[in-house]
Amino acid sequence: MSQRWKIAVTVLGVAGIVSTPVIWLLGSPDSGQLAGASIQVAVGVVALLWALFQHPGGSTDDLAVRTGQARAADAGTAVTGVRRAQSNASGSAKAERTGNATATGESSRAVSGIDYS
Repeated sequence: MSQRWKIAVTVLGVAGIVSTPVIWLLGSPDSGQLAGASIQVAVGVVALLWALFQHPGGSTDDLAVRTGQARAADAGTAVTGVRRAQSNASGSAKAERTGNATATGESSRAVSGIDYS
């Protein structure tokens, strides 16, 4: 679930918990209005809890196995394994049996494994 949807469901859940039951209960409610208010509060609480316990969207699991032979020269980057931005670092990343990342020249980089840059 994306962060926007999570916020939207949370706001709607809180609004459902607070809005109509408060209006119904301000007067002298009959048994039907009291039951309706109770059900609406229960649905709002369930929606709120569901939104709060959802995993964030964009969570990915990255796996690189038996990689090797990457070369970079003159400000290049060689990665044998997994490369992802630090801001998108949700989920797990695993690199197995990596090797042979070679960088030559000024400002070049070589990573054998996981690169969070």
